[in-house]
Amino acid sequence: MAKARFSYTPENIFTCVGRKTLTFLEDVGGLALLVKDIFLSLPKAFSRFHLTAEQMLVMGVNSLPLVALVSVFTGAVTAVQAVYQIQDFIPMRYLGTAVGKAILIELAPVLTALVVAGRVGAGIAAELGTMKVTEQIDALKTMALDPVEYLVAPRFVAGLVMLPVLTIFSDAIALAGGVGISATALNVPPHVFLNSLKTFFKTMDLMSGLSKAFVFGSIISIIGCYQGFRTKGGAEGVGRSATKAVVMASVLILIADYVVASILFG
Repeated sequence: MAKARFSYTPENIFTCVGRKTLTFLEDVGGLALLVKDIFLSLPKAFSRFHLTAEQMLVMGVNSLPLVALVSVFTGAVTAVQAVYQIQDFIPMRYLGTAVGKAILIELAPVLTALVVAGRVGAGIAAELGTMKVTEQIDALKTMALDPVEYLVAPRFVAGLVMLPVLTIFSDAIALAGGVGISATALNVPPHVFLNSLKTFFKTMDLMSGLSKAFVFGSIISIIGCYQGFRTKGGAEGVGRSATKAVVMASVLILIADYVVASILFG
């Protein structure tokens, strides 16, 4: 039997908009309640530090190779693009300043967060989603174990700690990539690049990037856990939750990037 086509009548359009609005408000309320439960569970979560350490390993150490690969090419392409844009206006001795500020303030924290959101955020949603559809989370409740305290809080703390750490590694590797490509392909000696970087370096540049990473880490953890807890519909639902977690986290990371930048530099 052929499926009925959607009719674009005013009533159907208003129904669709209203449904999407209600879903959005439901997500906002659910996230607010989850954040409240996380902060109430943090004191007890520290008593189970081994769970947090496991999540730090998953989110931080296991993500380092991918972050390093992305960072080295980020530094290289930033140097190439900077030379293309400034070579007719600014002496090449300022190349280190242009590359360094772009990496420290914007590129390293944002790209690291997006990479981790794709790798870890989807994993969190899939793992908790599988536990949800197989009723393992309900089993925790029957044993008087709070799922937020046992499953969410360790991931939240791990995200807060490991995203700034990964961003520091990303800063160093990206700058090394910029120095390497400048010396080998752009005819800018390493000492010229590094002197320019040191001359105009500001602590605020580094701290702003780490502040963003702190916010991004919390976003990745919260969105991944929220989507995992909302999973329904078996294996297909787990896949949908993982996809939604990556999409929502990526969008919120970019929005938070603008908000934090406006606060720090506005």
